[in-house]
Amino acid sequence: MDILLHICCGVCAIGLVKKFRQNGYQITGYFYNPNIHPSLEFQKRLRAVEILSEREKIQVVYERDYGLIEFLITLTKDIPVESLSNSSQRCPKCYELRLSKTAEFARQNNFSTFSSTLIISPQQNRTLIKNIGENIAQNYGISFKYEPITELYNETKELAKKYNLYRQQYCGCIFSEHERYHYK
Repeated sequence: MDILLHICCGVCAIGLVKKFRQNGYQITGYFYNPNIHPSLEFQKRLRAVEILSEREKIQVVYERDYGLIEFLITLTKDIPVESLSNSSQRCPKCYELRLSKTAEFARQNNFSTFSSTLIISPQQNRTLIKNIGENIAQNYGISFKYEPITELYNETKELAKKYNLYRQQYCGCIFSEHERYHYK
């Protein structure tokens, strides 16, 4: 069985790659993350996925363009600028942007199933990701693979240390960066 796996970072990908392989999936990664800010952070996460891809022999398709402008335009279409600091308003749009692009790529490249490393992180709203993923999958006529596997998260952090992968300190977007560092 083939699956297209949206990868936001190397750390979260390790656990899902392991789990999906155990379940018999042939994995192709898809790195698409216009939300990541600043550009240097984007490059670090991209490089971590490249290292993981080499170590684990995973084919990965990389969207290498730094997409901050695309991300901000997407957010501000439906969300008033003064509400962007509210994660309950901006995160669903970010999930939708990345999962839609992944589903579109999956359909165009004959994958019947897609998933995302976002489902492993306890810092993400996994129920919301599941609902958005399933809705998008239905629109594209494919499946969204979701498993409640947050128990792998600590293991993924340990594997990331072992692999010497870059481990980020915030979700990735300009707003989460601000929240992480501004309020210290």
